[in-house]
Amino acid sequence: MTAEAQDTTALLLSRIRDVPDYPKPGVLFKDITPLLADPEAFTALTDSLAALCVTHGATKIVGLEARGFILAAPVAVRAGLGFVPVRKAGKLPGATLKQAYELEYGTAEIEVHAEDLADGERVMVIDDVLATGGTAEASIELIRRAGAGVAGVAVLMELGFLPGRARLEPALRGAPLEALITV
Repeated sequence: MTAEAQDTTALLLSRIRDVPDYPKPGVLFKDITPLLADPEAFTALTDSLAALCVTHGATKIVGLEARGFILAAPVAVRAGLGFVPVRKAGKLPGATLKQAYELEYGTAEIEVHAEDLADGERVMVIDDVLATGGTAEASIELIRRAGAGVAGVAVLMELGFLPGRARLEPALRGAPLEALITV
């Protein structure tokens, strides 16, 4: 890791607040709102994610609801790429592609406007946190069903003690999974 990358990592980590026992006892929540409120840290995050999109040849960016939108939209602007939201089921008007996925206690669905992704595009998935990987895995399936390819997945933070990376590796089919921070 370069000195610049180490400085960026240190800056980002310094702006992530630990909130014990949220949303339930025993959970240590990683709150990124202080990072978003700091223009230097938010710019460093945006620049780092945009650089990954360029490095991996992305032609479009998908942001996952909801905090992924906050990160992916400015990254798309910075990288000069289009932004496509992947939303919870029922939130997008018109024709959509849906994908169900497993949660810890049940299932959920996400959607995308199929016409926003095209054959030959290389799509980078951006989100704030990689935990169990279910939403990211479902978004990869949606991207492929729409006819586009997957340039990779990039997240601010990976929770290394959870199985998200192992779950995503088969779905990625060799595409990169980039985490700026692993905790």
